[in-house]
Amino acid sequence: MTDPDDHAVAILEVLKRAVAEALERKRRLGQYYVVWRDGRVMCIGPDAPPMRYPDSADAPRPLGGAAEPGKDD
Repeated sequence: MTDPDDHAVAILEVLKRAVAEALERKRRLGQYYVVWRDGRVMCIGPDAPPMRYPDSADAPRPLGGAAEPGKDD
């Protein structure tokens, strides 16, 4: 019989592989993706939309860069 911890580890590995494959596919297609980083939502990729916030204008971002909340670069 399989240990429950072994089962959880196997599930985690499958999920990590699925996410890595999805992100690689988006990268190859030139699509942006959305991640949670440092407690904030970030759109990453060459076609990432500008981020909108209630108290500020769209956050600027360089072409192909990441749109980050609160950044005034």
